[in-house]
Amino acid sequence: MSTMDSSMVNVALPTLMQVFTSSLALTEWVVLIYLLTITVSLLFWGYFSNGIGQGTLYGRGVLVFSLGSLLCSVAPTIGLLIFFRFVQAIGASMMMAMGPALIKSSFPKDRLGRGLGLVGIATSLGLMTGPAVSGLLLRWSHWRMMFLVTVPVGVLLYVLSRRLLASIGQPAGGGVRRSVKNGFDGVGGVLYVASITLTVLLLSHATVVSSQSTAGGWPFYPVILLLLLWGAFVGYEVRKDEPLFPVELFGRRFFTMAVVSAMLSFIVLFFVLLLMPFYLSSVRRFPPDQVGYFMMAVPLCVFFIAPLAGRLHDHIGARIVASFGLANCFFSLLLLTALSAHSSGFYIVCSLALLGFGQAMFLAPNSAAALAGVSHEDSGITSSLLATSRNMGMLLGTALAGFLFAYTYARLSGGMDIRDFTPQQTPHFMQALQQTFRTGAMLALVAVTASWLRGKEKKGLS
Repeated sequence: MSTMDSSMVNVALPTLMQVFTSSLALTEWVVLIYLLTITVSLLFWGYFSNGIGQGTLYGRGVLVFSLGSLLCSVAPTIGLLIFFRFVQAIGASMMMAMGPALIKSSFPKDRLGRGLGLVGIATSLGLMTGPAVSGLLLRWSHWRMMFLVTVPVGVLLYVLSRRLLASIGQPAGGGVRRSVKNGFDGVGGVLYVASITLTVLLLSHATVVSSQSTAGGWPFYPVILLLLLWGAFVGYEVRKDEPLFPVELFGRRFFTMAVVSAMLSFIVLFFVLLLMPFYLSSVRRFPPDQVGYFMMAVPLCVFFIAPLAGRLHDHIGARIVASFGLANCFFSLLLLTALSAHSSGFYIVCSLALLGFGQAMFLAPNSAAALAGVSHEDSGITSSLLATSRNMGMLLGTALAGFLFAYTYARLSGGMDIRDFTPQQTPHFMQALQQTFRTGAMLALVAVTASWLRGKEKKGLS
């Protein structure tokens, strides 16, 4: 449900921008608030699960997500829609944080990659059906129906979760992790949320900030404040005996590289997921349902390839499989940098399919490698950190791609916003799109390097 919701809203961004007559910088917050809330809260659920239980927390997340979906469907303004997306994201983060941990609790270690590969099927089904469902609803019904379709399913899943998941992932012997028992790291939590939020605000509104600055560039004080916040958070966590951020896990190279490469892979992915619907709808003039069909190429490949990738991990480990997957993402971005206003539909689909193939080859092996190297006690927080890295990538990818594209387009078109696009601005649009995708290709190459540097996979406790 959570991935289907995300992919539906990405396709609907051009429609929402027209319905609410809002700018790209404001409209993209319908996506950004969802990703930002998930990113800053995932780590908290990892700790709370040690006292509540992974299965119970997952079920409550389903209920909160369903309530948020219902509220989004009746939002009368763009501001309230963004707020209700925040409520929806709280529930989604509870589900995302516990998902891999529940798989670790249910599968033996030598079949962990296969289990996560099966989860990849469910994830890809959500991503795959989202664009198609969204496109059909936007063309034949109303955008509000996008949020209503998950409500009855969510209520049913909550009822089932109370029966099927309540006993899974409970603390061993009724114990509670020491970090929870002795008190939550509130100061670290505040610094963590503030640092990420300010980072996203600066990236998503960098174009506006730059244009309003008398010097023609970014004001000095927000950048200094951002650096001070991150410095304070890192310094505080390093000195604390029981930090919010598990510093000791990042002393293991296999884990650090898994987290870094996961974040970079999703930055690259969301460069494409954010901007391609605008290209397809604004430049190519495809109707919403056809935009959805094009975007299905990414999750469709994940659907077929994810189980194979999980099985390959169980036989040869993550280093080769995951790095090969990211290399395919790099080549996909190279193909997308060559897009033109007249590129064939076959070329577009093949470029997107290659991106989906690369993501499928990377995701399950990367997650399995990180989870296999930690103990059961650390599986909840490890699962949360992996989900945090992925959503941080989605968040930064959305903000960075939106900034780079909007800034380049405004510079080339004499200060125009993408909402004012006309066919005469197509050359400027394509140049901005190509430059943004070049940046995405460079980031994909960094991700390949990080994945390869993970070294030999570690095997931890079951």
